[in-house]
Amino acid sequence: MRLVPFTILCTLLGSAAAAQQPATAERPNIVYVMVDDAGWGDYGANGSEHIQTPVFDRMCAEGIRFTDHYAGSAVCAPTRSVLMTGLHSGHTRRRDNTATGALEEFEGRRPLVFLEDEDLTVAEVVRQAGYVTAGIGKWGIGNPGTSGSPDKQGFDHFYGYLDQVHAHDHYTGWLWRDGAREEIEGNQDGGRQVYVHDLFEQDTLRFVREHQDQRFFLYLPYTLPHGKYEIPSDAPYGDRPWPQRDKNYAAMVTRADQTVGRLLDLLEELGLDQRTIVFYTSDNGPNRAFLDNLDSNGPFRGTKRFLTEGGLRAPMAVRWPGQVPAGVVSDYVWSMTDWFPTACALAGAEPPASLDGQSVLPTLLGREQDPCAFQYWEIHHPFQQAVRAGNWKAIRFGTLDPVALYDLEADPGEERDLAAAEPETAARLAAILDREHAPSRFYPAREHAEAKAGKKRAP
Repeated sequence: MRLVPFTILCTLLGSAAAAQQPATAERPNIVYVMVDDAGWGDYGANGSEHIQTPVFDRMCAEGIRFTDHYAGSAVCAPTRSVLMTGLHSGHTRRRDNTATGALEEFEGRRPLVFLEDEDLTVAEVVRQAGYVTAGIGKWGIGNPGTSGSPDKQGFDHFYGYLDQVHAHDHYTGWLWRDGAREEIEGNQDGGRQVYVHDLFEQDTLRFVREHQDQRFFLYLPYTLPHGKYEIPSDAPYGDRPWPQRDKNYAAMVTRADQTVGRLLDLLEELGLDQRTIVFYTSDNGPNRAFLDNLDSNGPFRGTKRFLTEGGLRAPMAVRWPGQVPAGVVSDYVWSMTDWFPTACALAGAEPPASLDGQSVLPTLLGREQDPCAFQYWEIHHPFQQAVRAGNWKAIRFGTLDPVALYDLEADPGEERDLAAAEPETAARLAAILDREHAPSRFYPAREHAEAKAGKKRAP
């Protein structure tokens, strides 16, 4: 992977942050909850008037709510690759759900790119630091038999879906448990007796109970509310004047929120509450269908698959009683690129020198911290690049196309392109876009927007 001077700077900053320890010397358990396709605007603490998320709201009241936290990408697989590797989407191996180049190597099946043996994950590093590691939910960056499967990427335990398309089915007849296929009695031959998220909740609570005397890293990439928008009950939204799909989606967001609440209750019951830091977010923005009735992208423009704020801005609440200050609303700008070095700082591990982000542990502990100079993203269906530096955001649909430039402080909805009025700023951000795309045979950059890209611009 290509390193640039700023990457080295961020690594140095991350190492400095790792040296800033919490008030207590004890390293915490680390829980990272990431739901699938819920929008920034779907959460009560972020202003939703439609969907009930009392646990997210409680975590914001008892910890920090971040208003300017970003996903690793605007679609699920590259977000997971960014989160696990600490490399932004111009450097990480998986940069979209499917590849756009070298397709001949994948003849007869979907052109997917998985993590390789040489890729170092956050789970591998924290496990080396003495943590028991587990993942429960959707993996999406390594199918069975590949080097990218979670058992080969640092996880002592994994239960869930490996393939992202399989994860669309919430009544599947089988899941993967620790590398072996496990049948689900009651869902065979089209049966629909077992809702898979219920199994994920049970396995989450089981893991915490069984490992309460050990330090653990628990990664919870739950599949709700993505997929077929199916759930046993649409309560408490059954009487709303919405399409059934909207009712189901809202119920799925609330159902995932309930699971986080049961996890918090168990941590308190076991006396682990003050020894566990919990992160709660979503992997990318919402689908277009949920803007009309639910305002799922909040005040932002765009949706999943686009690098406008609606596709990238992700809810984030962080709670750690006694360490993370309560009731704080922070506009500190960070992304899932920064998660790996942050986890290293929490676990007392040395972050790898190749990471693109920096630890945000000082911010989590209520201390002043300089931000990284920029956050970078790219995606390939259609090709787009984006960068945020301070309050400036630039987007383009081809490496030789002009950038659109927005002042997010004055214009969070990205309605007024200021590139012509601010040519120096536009050129500075365009230079970052030029620099941060590392060549990939699977994800070649596009010099100009494809003809169809204009029809796919974010709403």
